[in-house]
Amino acid sequence: MYYYLKEKYGIKFILNPSFQIKNNIESIRLAKDILGDSYVCSCDDYFVVNPFNATEDHSFYAGLQVGYKTNEMYVDLGADGRILGMEKGRSSGRILLGHSFWTKDFCTKFLELAEADRSPGKYNSYFWEWLVKDNLQILPPFYFKEYPFGSIHEFDFFEELRDFDKSYVFNSNSKIISNIKSVFYCADEDIVAFRCINEGLTNTSFIFRIGGEDYIYRHPGEGTEKIINRRNERTSLEHAKALGIDPTYIFMDVNEGWKISKYVPAFREPEYSSFEDSKRVIKVMRQLHSSPVKVDYGLLPWEDARDIEFLLKTKDPSCFEPYEELKDRIGRLYESTLGDGVQKCFCHGDTYRHNWMFEPTGNVILIDWEYSGESDPGIDVGYYIVDAMYSYDDARAFIREYLQDNWTAQLERHYLIYTALIAYYWFVWAMYRESCGANMGESLNNWLDMARLYSLLG
Repeated sequence: MYYYLKEKYGIKFILNPSFQIKNNIESIRLAKDILGDSYVCSCDDYFVVNPFNATEDHSFYAGLQVGYKTNEMYVDLGADGRILGMEKGRSSGRILLGHSFWTKDFCTKFLELAEADRSPGKYNSYFWEWLVKDNLQILPPFYFKEYPFGSIHEFDFFEELRDFDKSYVFNSNSKIISNIKSVFYCADEDIVAFRCINEGLTNTSFIFRIGGEDYIYRHPGEGTEKIINRRNERTSLEHAKALGIDPTYIFMDVNEGWKISKYVPAFREPEYSSFEDSKRVIKVMRQLHSSPVKVDYGLLPWEDARDIEFLLKTKDPSCFEPYEELKDRIGRLYESTLGDGVQKCFCHGDTYRHNWMFEPTGNVILIDWEYSGESDPGIDVGYYIVDAMYSYDDARAFIREYLQDNWTAQLERHYLIYTALIAYYWFVWAMYRESCGANMGESLNNWLDMARLYSLLG
């Protein structure tokens, strides 16, 4: 949404692919080569009067004096205005709000502290202010620069922007707001209480409220249009809702990929260490796999992984060289399953724990059907095993609970092989997502480890 600034003002962008994992401390670290006597600003600040100067004498953080409780950081000052302490949760006082200025010495010390934290990652989920807060005594002096009340605004939520500029109450000029209005036949001012959701490896999502009810809006991730058919996803969502397995679905646009669902306020995810939780998951898998639903699409882990490999090699022809031996083992295992007689059925395709909801009522919901379709049931059984990083013994126990009276040694082996196949598929998928700018974190390595482990079946 900010790229128009590049052409309009010549802005240089430095992308932080780890933002969801390491937050804005990593963003600052990535800009280390240009930091020094620099302003550090947030994108959601608005200044009534231009606060920037050609020169500054010292490092500071802008702020205001308030007589009420906010979610901002409050500060204690020395006689010279130096910040001596920072704390959340007060009912009044001086708050940090707006821009800050860092001298070269301050930048150098901050980057030194940020670099030292890269491995332990204590501050990965925190904004940069928390690193400063905990190191005020060893950082160069950091001062508080007070501005008149009402001269600096921070719009964390859409409602705050509406309070400031009433024109946004009736017309937000937002494509997403227009999408929501088209589904609920409501006005801009009816859509309130926006909250971001960080969870999710593929998409960006947020919660909003209409008429006292909360909903989730899903915006598709960059590059997903090349590997996900949104028309197929919508068909699966309709089937899953009819089966009662995913009652949250409301609407999906097949051309742009955005989706609206009901928000489930109270639930927990299954614990991989709990076999009782596994039994509840397996019960839903068996219901899904035995349903009469028939579709003409579905995940083919081996073939689809080869297609994604082709996409990767168009960007970097040598990127797959370290994994050729693993690919050969996976391919041979796949070929050995072709005569097993396991029938394809309606599958979910992405059965990791974050897609399961255990409601307090005892109901179990399975959400997010992007990778669903008519597939080998081993992809669902196998992926739960993969994400849990189960040992062979735990995997066999899970498979036997799924097969129950249908268990045979050959069928057990089939599902173990599909554990390797689906781990390999998600590993290749993660490589592609990273090639599109996403950061898959430890998931990529976990999938690679599980593909290697289960590819060693004799």
